[in-house]
Amino acid sequence: MVRLPLGDHLVMFRTALQARRLVNESMEETPNSEPVKSPETSSSDKGSAAVKQQYITTKDKFHEFIDSGWQKEGVTRCDGDGSFAQLDREAPAEDAGEPPGKKIKLEGQAVDRKGKEDGKKARGQFKCRPHLKPHNYDIRLCPSVVQECAAKCFYGDKCKFFHDVAEYMSLKPADIGEHCHNYDTFGKCQYGITCRFAKAHTSESFKNLVNEELLKKNEGRLMVRNTLDKDLQRRLRKKQVSFKAAEAYLKTINKGTSQGASRKKTAEGQPLQCSNGDSSASVKQGSAATDGLAVESAAEKQTVVEDLRGSLGNSEERSPHMEPTDLNSNEKTQDIQKQSPTKTIGALTDVDLIKLRPCEKKQVDFCDKLYLAPLTTCGNLPFRRICKRFGADITCGEMAMCTNLLQGQSSEWALLKRHESEDFFGVQLEGCFPDTMTKCAELLNNNIEVDFVDINSGCPIDLVYKKGGGCGLMTRVNKFEQIVRGMESVLDVPLTVKIRTGVQDKVHVAHKLIPEMKNWGVSMITLHGRSREQRYTKLADWEYIDTCSKLACPIPFFGNGDILSYEDAIKARETGVSGIMLGRGALIKPWIFTEIKEHKHWDISSSERMDILKDFTRFGLEHWGSDTQGLEKTRTFLLEWLSFMCRYIPVGLLERVPQKINERPPYYMGRDYLETLMASQHVGDWIKISEMLLGPVPQNFSFLPKHKANAYK
Repeated sequence: MVRLPLGDHLVMFRTALQARRLVNESMEETPNSEPVKSPETSSSDKGSAAVKQQYITTKDKFHEFIDSGWQKEGVTRCDGDGSFAQLDREAPAEDAGEPPGKKIKLEGQAVDRKGKEDGKKARGQFKCRPHLKPHNYDIRLCPSVVQECAAKCFYGDKCKFFHDVAEYMSLKPADIGEHCHNYDTFGKCQYGITCRFAKAHTSESFKNLVNEELLKKNEGRLMVRNTLDKDLQRRLRKKQVSFKAAEAYLKTINKGTSQGASRKKTAEGQPLQCSNGDSSASVKQGSAATDGLAVESAAEKQTVVEDLRGSLGNSEERSPHMEPTDLNSNEKTQDIQKQSPTKTIGALTDVDLIKLRPCEKKQVDFCDKLYLAPLTTCGNLPFRRICKRFGADITCGEMAMCTNLLQGQSSEWALLKRHESEDFFGVQLEGCFPDTMTKCAELLNNNIEVDFVDINSGCPIDLVYKKGGGCGLMTRVNKFEQIVRGMESVLDVPLTVKIRTGVQDKVHVAHKLIPEMKNWGVSMITLHGRSREQRYTKLADWEYIDTCSKLACPIPFFGNGDILSYEDAIKARETGVSGIMLGRGALIKPWIFTEIKEHKHWDISSSERMDILKDFTRFGLEHWGSDTQGLEKTRTFLLEWLSFMCRYIPVGLLERVPQKINERPPYYMGRDYLETLMASQHVGDWIKISEMLLGPVPQNFSFLPKHKANAYK
């Protein structure tokens, strides 16, 4: 073998590199031709939706086009802030600009976490959002004046609100329209001269006008149910509400725990073998103590049973298992428990007597339904009305904290309100302890009208998880079982549960819990195909959902995750699920329910989408009020919804149909100015849309979305 000098090796190596470079350049570019792009990647980078090339633009040109349209209407964007203002007024706002684009992780590329600015990975929830105090509306008219009450104000001179109508009208913001939705719909606007459309229903002397014909037509119509009664709120705050069924169930838990602890102590104190008279004496003493405990627990059981029978008026009906013929006999109690078809803990209580059988509870058909997920903030009553109009079968209120409900908080009880159009409605509760959850279930069972109650055991928020609620229940199986059994024992309606695959990313535990929950008494289970740690960074695992659906049989089982078109829904129904739940897909395009039922891709126009937003604002003014405070609350919830709705790409602009939920929209020009404006992910553009519907924003108005638009891979 001939060895070449080192210099010859270097020359040969350089020659080979140059030849390879020339070959690669000739393969990539040919004369009079362009590089071939596949339809999957022709629009933008990896992870972007495939938009037709003629609509693709750059970020600068996109915002230049949007700003040019604003200037034609006399509006301009403020430099460096997220909102905008009209030219004739100053409205500085905090920095709430467009979220930065998400970096694409290339295959095989190492991730340097230390090189990031803040050392944290951006997630869907906007944790850096400052906690702003609610706006203080100083210019408010006294309710006694608004309602035109004959009696004087209850607070007299101590009242902090305006009583002079002329002074109030001089300071009140200008009206934003000539027609009041509440007046045109119901014949009377309860907000009187404080309404931002007051010109439509007030006289020259500032008296509120009434349309007697419409008012009589809507007399007795109850549009919204499940409101908090003032008397109930007072009794809740003073802790005067009785929870007999819940307390009876909690006694069974406490007795089972105390009896188990006493048995353990007795067993530890007794010798295993009797070798002398002293040990036998200790055994006798232990036996006497056990008999005394049995007498005490049996006597307490008899007292509770007699009280319950006296209250129900069924003193003549006695169960053969309840005759306390021999209170000191432990063998008979054990024989009765062996003969019982269900496993019991401790002595019989009134819970075993009044508990409804499954056939006696309200029967609900969950199968083959489209279920609108309980969405925090965005799943409000006006939005649910929009989804009902487009074909949603099941709706559910926003997640409500059981402790706040038990305290009588008005803001929490507002989450339970039900519109008359919601024919299949449930509420979702969050809690981490059996006592509060069981009491709250009994409270709702006696005071509101719902078709089912759902337990939130899938919430990934740190505030909920760290105290043991939400996803934390999936790791506290004993507490989870006590909560489910307790709530099921006090409810007259079905009890459902919503869970995730697990807490950790690659450790699934749902398949272990589902068979247990069937025995606990759950009527329906919904599985979101993601873990808590995963959040929305990866696609939902529908193969795992299919596996769990077989374990849940025969009870209804719903799947949830990444459904944005009827094709996604068809693939989901090919699994063993009984129905599908839609969350983000309904926020991005609420007409998805129509698409699924009619099996079509709806190329909805920008004007039709604007009509949907107009309906939402009308429903919001009807629900939150048409005065300044209600109008601004409607604006806030509208902006939260627009932070999701801007991700929608019109069907006519796509190269590949349908749009995938994990594909971020690139910068593109719409078929008209309004369609382009709705595609903007800039907060200021969302505020512009809100001004089209609700008039100018107040001075010093600022808004930051609750969720970032970075939930794309």
